[in-house]
Amino acid sequence: MPLVPGPPPQPGDLIEFSRPFYQHWGVYVGGGYVVHLTDQEGISSLSSAFGGSAVVRKERLENVANGCIYKVNNKYDEKIKPFPAEKVVRAALDLVDQTMPYSVTSANCEHFATELRYGKGFSDQVTNVATYTAIGGGIFAAVLTTIAFTTRNRRQNQ
Repeated sequence: MPLVPGPPPQPGDLIEFSRPFYQHWGVYVGGGYVVHLTDQEGISSLSSAFGGSAVVRKERLENVANGCIYKVNNKYDEKIKPFPAEKVVRAALDLVDQTMPYSVTSANCEHFATELRYGKGFSDQVTNVATYTAIGGGIFAAVLTTIAFTTRNRRQNQ
């Protein structure tokens, strides 16, 4: 699948790859290449969760997409001034082939890419999962409370 409608990637842009169940992130470095944090075999960052480390790779954008749609997503630009594109690209290229610590919650591919662009790692995926988990837990607790009160009231009425 190709790039979704929108601006073509420019050096230093964040690229979001839509995978089933999660998004993968990289930094466009120009010439059709992206630098991203991936597992030791270069398959995906998600499998790095089990190994605790990942490798920084420079690969063709289409190869990283691997049939999934992708888009430019510099989502924090309105809130945080990004580094100049040349600095982002240089920093990304300097990390190629390095092994990095990996954590789904604090050092994933989205953290990696946003840190290169903004100087601080962010991951909305982690924030969203935490929020949905808290909401789900609250709903579950409310349902259990309702069941408990309903059951108690039925017993008292009998």
